[in-house]
Amino acid sequence: MIVYIISNTFKSVAFEIIADGVKNKGVYYILIQSEPNTPFTNYLSNKGIEYQTILTTSRLSLIRAFFKTLFLLLKLKPCIVHTHLREANFLGLTAAWLSGVKNRIYTRHHSTFNIEYYPREVKWDKYLNKISTKIISISKNVTNVLLNEENVSARKVVEIPHGFYLDEYKVKSQDEIDNIKLKYNLDRNIYPIIGVVSRYLKLKGIEYIIEAFAEYKKRYPNAHLVLANAKGIDQVEVKNQLNGMLNQEDYTEILFENDVFGLYNLFDYFVHVPINNKVEAFGQVYIEALATAVPSVFTISGIANEFVEDEYNALVVQYKNSKAIYDALIKLSENAQLRARLKENGLKSIQRFSHLGYIENHLNLYNQLCHQKDKK
Repeated sequence: MIVYIISNTFKSVAFEIIADGVKNKGVYYILIQSEPNTPFTNYLSNKGIEYQTILTTSRLSLIRAFFKTLFLLLKLKPCIVHTHLREANFLGLTAAWLSGVKNRIYTRHHSTFNIEYYPREVKWDKYLNKISTKIISISKNVTNVLLNEENVSARKVVEIPHGFYLDEYKVKSQDEIDNIKLKYNLDRNIYPIIGVVSRYLKLKGIEYIIEAFAEYKKRYPNAHLVLANAKGIDQVEVKNQLNGMLNQEDYTEILFENDVFGLYNLFDYFVHVPINNKVEAFGQVYIEALATAVPSVFTISGIANEFVEDEYNALVVQYKNSKAIYDALIKLSENAQLRARLKENGLKSIQRFSHLGYIENHLNLYNQLCHQKDKK
């Protein structure tokens, strides 16, 4: 049996992909979260996948969650425990270690975030590295951090990049796009729409996008900025900058959009500009934008280190450089041939990130660890 332990996940296409791929392999989910029902629990129910939700609303409830997890693992006696995200990693891996689970895996979803912003948390990263028996790295960038900055043994690290339902990102009809615009009160005649899908964190480089857009707006007065996932620890600074540099009607903030496939169809151009090449562990927006054939402006970070090429599948700009972002947007706006080439090559370059390969890589690892296919 494989037990997945995941914390505080409202909705995740990546988790849905893997749940569907392993549902016939003897799996059980422990969900540590503050809400009893979410789109992800509904997904598991609809697929007939067994799970238990352990609610956490306080520090005391986290202690209770640990013991509930421990007793569940003692009862289930799984071959593998695989954890995702902070609370699940701490509680799940520790409980798996104490209950004698031989194969303890966690997926590393961040790279240098703690090193750069929360150095006191690095000791806990190292603790997880120590008590796990395998660490799934989602990119070469994460692998380099694990090996070179946290001194993890190479034998412990397995690279499995994220997978996507690539066909779901196909371009929607104009009627469907108009319906999405209507949802967010976007005039049908607004053009171009510059899309950003990033939390409000300084490491995402949003301040440089806002500066660039303010200049771009002077050249293209009908342009509109859409900021999705519009929340984060630096949201006060971001909102102050928006209020200071733009009019309210110049931009739209979207806290959460369930239809991620439709969201990208809103955008005429897409911008993602993290501030260095390490800070993104993966950066799924690189894949999502290209899968929707949106001409994009990027800085290189995370998975982009492995496949993004300037003027082949995107325009690549310097870090922390609003002028470079502005110039790239102007270049896209004025060159239809360039836009067509980026769209075509972008679609070609992301085919290796299919959901099938993602599932297969996980199953191969599980089978190797349990020494027997479909072992329960």
